[in-house]
Parts: sequence; structure tokens; C-alpha cells
Amino acid sequence: MGRVTERRRVLRIRDGAVSARPDTLVAEEPLEIRLGGRPLAIKKASLEAVRTTAAWPIRDRPPLRVAPKALAALPDRLRAAQRVFDRTGGLHAAGLFSPEGELLDLREDIGRHNAVDKLIGRALRSGELPLSRRILLVSGRASFELAQKAVMAGVPMLAAVSAPSSLAVDLAAETGLTLIGFLRGGSMNVYAGEQRLDPSPQPEGGFEK
Repeated sequence: MGRVTERRRVLRIRDGAVSARPDTLVAEEPLEIRLGGRPLAIKKASLEAVRTTAAWPIRDRPPLRVAPKALAALPDRLRAAQRVFDRTGGLHAAGLFSPEGELLDLREDIGRHNAVDKLIGRALRSGELPLSRRILLVSGRASFELAQKAVMAGVPMLAAVSAPSSLAVDLAAETGLTLIGFLRGGSMNVYAGEQRLDPSPQPEGGFEK
């Protein structure tokens, strides 16, 4: 069994104040199931596979710049648009936003992965891929699979109201995805791709070790 947690460097933004320090993440690792010594199933967690098969590499797209204040407003706008959640309290949501913070599309589902699939599927049918000028916000945590979906759809920025996994952070760093966690009010943690924040926050004293 691998490690339960891992450490990563993170930029923390709290009401405009920026600091850089290590953060503790839940470790996410590939899982292989064997039956009689033979591989039966593998949970498709490969950074190399994403990098080589992505149709619209994020690093090759025109730069996207987003103000931290615009990001801070996204969770409330997503929550205000969740009509089914208001009646049931039991659904995840995923939303696509413009760089200025306008909610462009919203999907709900009992699974946050399904909600993201609905967003990307609609964009595919409408001929809108790649989503190179969009921010993807999810109502839960950011797993590897969600980061993978964002990269494959050409989304340059993924934000979540909860924590990312270690493998999601690794994928973001590998592909150039901007990954933001704990986006709540004026607070957020930036785990990768901070160059897309406008103006880019400058931590004092560099990263702590």
C-alpha cells in the first residue's frame, strides 16, 4: 500500500494576501485488479497517456488570464443556478465560465464526473471544442479523472470548492493546466499554473520548504 498523503507546494490567496507554502494532499495512485495473477482491470491513471493523446495541448493554446476576484465569485454563481440542488440537496454541479466570471453552462448529476461529462458532451455536439477560453468549476473535489477530462477538452483552468488529489496536481503540472482548490469566498489554493492569474500573485520570500 502506498502513502496516504503527499506534500506539494501551493500558493494560498486569502482576501488578496498571497503566501507560498507546502500543503498536504490525499495521495491518489493507479489501481490494478488481478485475477489468478492476470490483470483484470486498471484504473486509466497515466500522465503519459494524457500528454500523448490530448487533441488540444493546453500549453499550445493562446494564454488565458483571469483575475482572482473573478474566480472568487464563481462558487456563489454556480450555487445560485443549481435548481435541482435547491429541491433535493443531493447533487453535484459543474459549470463553465468565461474569463470574466459569466456562467455559460451548468449541469447537475449525482456524480460530479457525470456532470462534467454532460458539459463536455454538449460542447462537443455544439462544435465548441476546444474550450480554450473557459473555466471549469466543480462542486466537489478535483480528482485525477476530472483534471484529465479538463485537459482532454482543452480547458486551461479547473477550479474546485474542495481539495485536489496528488495525482490531479501532478497532471496539472505536466500538462500546463491551472488547478485551483478550496475556492471559497475570497480564498483559494493554487496548485499549478499560477501564471494565468491576472495579475499573477507574487509570494513573498518564495516557497517554504
